[in-house]
Amino acid sequence: MIIQAAAAAPLFLLLLLLLFVAACNAQLRVGFYSETCPSAEETVRAAVKEAMHEDMSSAARLLRLSFHDCFVQGCDASILLEAEGGEAEAPGNAGVGGFEVIGAAKKRVESLCPGVVSCADIVMLAARDAVALSDGPDYELPTGRRDGRISSLALASHLPEVNDPIRVLKAKFHAKGLSEKDLVLLTAAHTLGTAACFLTSKRLYNFSGISPRFLPRLKSFCPLNSDFVRRIPLDWASEFEFDDHILRNVVTGFAVLASDAQLTEDRKTRQVLESYVGGGHATSSFGADFAEAMVKMGRIGVKTGSQGEIRKICGKVN
Repeated sequence: MIIQAAAAAPLFLLLLLLLFVAACNAQLRVGFYSETCPSAEETVRAAVKEAMHEDMSSAARLLRLSFHDCFVQGCDASILLEAEGGEAEAPGNAGVGGFEVIGAAKKRVESLCPGVVSCADIVMLAARDAVALSDGPDYELPTGRRDGRISSLALASHLPEVNDPIRVLKAKFHAKGLSEKDLVLLTAAHTLGTAACFLTSKRLYNFSGISPRFLPRLKSFCPLNSDFVRRIPLDWASEFEFDDHILRNVVTGFAVLASDAQLTEDRKTRQVLESYVGGGHATSSFGADFAEAMVKMGRIGVKTGSQGEIRKICGKVN
């Protein structure tokens, strides 16, 4: 009996943990601010729309920001904290932007509803709006997140990297409760934006998995020993439009980043790719599935209820 009880204890603790996570997620809901700040979502979208009007590349930065926030300590806006040794300084967060757009949106929302809407929710809403305003899917997003108080460089050491092999990418996504399908769909966010040439250097000159028709073009943009800070589109067909071209690029050897190309190196991720790019045409479910993956990602490690806080300024704890 003693042995049976000891063996059951870890299972009991696991069940408690799962119930706790489920309870936290259950507190997220669509329309969370419908009574406390009815115009919150509309206000965030207006800020995103203005930012994109001034600079279309804002959409890609906001979408990337949500991913990099959620993958470190969960979706709690910890990446926004201006702290020495904070997670924003991690190598994997190099080039992450959009902070000023989130700050502008937060300032507007605070003027309407002080201390009500979290920076964490604004990050996720802004990513949703950036996709929708780029002709991508417009989806309902559960809100109710609270902001974290800790930002640590050490905690950001396991972000997915462009040169990770597929087994490592899968492991990093699995650790966050995300599947191979989620990996493919969230990688498809690269349909928007650009990458610096230095992120492609290893792939261009030491890697053979690029279409012979595409390699000369990439090398012309990023010649050896050139300015590797120069930026190139991740989706050559439509840099500022959210669409399914990126999936065909990956399958046909036109991927810019090695991590994107790695999706063809695994049976499961390749099956997911091919399910969208059958006969050279992506299926109509791509947009809906991408939205579902974003909602799922938005539940990673959320703080709700009495956890965390509602920051007054997104870069500082209260």
